[in-house]
Amino acid sequence: MILYEHPSSGNCLKARVMLDQVGADYTRVELDLFAGATRTPEHFARNPDGRIPVLELDSGAFLAESGAILLHLAEGTEFLPADPLLRAQVHAWMFFEQNQVEANIGVARFLAVSGRAASVPEVFADRRRRGRDALATLERGLGDRDFVVGDAYTVADLALYGYVHVADDAGVSLAEHPAVAAWVQRVAALPGFEEPLAPMPPHARDRTL
Repeated sequence: MILYEHPSSGNCLKARVMLDQVGADYTRVELDLFAGATRTPEHFARNPDGRIPVLELDSGAFLAESGAILLHLAEGTEFLPADPLLRAQVHAWMFFEQNQVEANIGVARFLAVSGRAASVPEVFADRRRRGRDALATLERGLGDRDFVVGDAYTVADLALYGYVHVADDAGVSLAEHPAVAAWVQRVAALPGFEEPLAPMPPHARDRTL
């Protein structure tokens, strides 16, 4: 398999970790999304939306969207429950992650670390506010649980971790949510999480994600 990705992307981190956790044999191909490498005809053939990560399967088929990649790789493993209700709860948290976490904390983080926050202060403030709300939701969902679904780590935890663990970069304090902060440390201690997000390159200021 081939993973088309960029090491500064939280969505790509999710795919890398899952590939490592299931013991997949794969090659990484870095595409500089900040230099337009994901907006070429070649990459549009992999993903019509032109984003990463994209996983090229051994069959030659392409699979886009981090959540879809996680679910595909986790099928039949301990990381995706067989019980229909638990599986639906995994999906629910993954939908929440894309709608509330990635869309707010992920965007706020990009604005902050790329130096663009000052140019769109109202947008930045709104994304941070919504990001804090997302962490409050996760705090309530966790309660005194170790993981978000059932009694064990699942792809839902991995999906959420991608941008929650760097919430401080976005100006959204993890310390205000102790259950979430403890959960981040718990997840980060699992195998596969050894490689952190890379810093965004200087030319990230010149392009959007």
